Amino acid sequence: MNALAAIFLRDVRLAIRVGGGAWMGVLFFLIVVALVPFAVGPDSGLLQRIGPAILWLGALLASLLTLDQLFADDREDGSLDLILIGRTPLQLAIVAKALAHWLTAGLPLVIAAPLLGIFFNIDLSSMGAVALTLLVGTPALTFLGLIGAALAAALRRGGLLVPVLILPLTIPVLIFGVAATHAALAGPVPFGTPFTILCALSLMSLVVGPVAAAAALKNAD
Repeated sequence: MNALAAIFLRDVRLAIRVGGGAWMGVLFFLIVVALVPFAVGPDSGLLQRIGPAILWLGALLASLLTLDQLFADDREDGSLDLILIGRTPLQLAIVAKALAHWLTAGLPLVIAAPLLGIFFNIDLSSMGAVALTLLVGTPALTFLGLIGAALAAALRRGGLLVPVLILPLTIPVLIFGVAATHAALAGPVPFGTPFTILCALSLMSLVVGPVAAAAALKNAD
């Protein structure tokens, strides 16, 4: 447990120190959301209809910004070798790194979403539902991203592989995340139906992501 806590705290400190995780993702999120109203025009009804999808797309792309460095930096400084040969189960070490990444890169997006919803004329009560879907869905993006990050860590310039490999895997999360937000805004589908599936996808990614990433790192090593 001490080793897992050390891995978690180390990744959190590094993300905050270099200013990469939280601020880069939130800034990219802000840019994407702010540009869309200029592109589609001042139609408040249209903005309200497409708002949830844009928020989810922005969160998805922002979460991918720092995933390529999740294992690459550890491989460069030798920390990954210590994790691989350590007595701590590799899957649990990867979970600790994923939680640190989500805390510094995913959670700030959830916090920023209600404020950015103003650009799309979404009322506060509906934004609560949107933020809830992001709170449940962004961990799935992180844990699915582990797979691409682990595969890219074996290559010197494998950063571009992360979005190519991960974007197809995140399509179900995006579909049900947007469906849940639309259900909260206008219906007619009950909010609980797509939201429950979104929760199931996050739980499945929590199991599949670390196992697949561990296998990729062991084979690459």
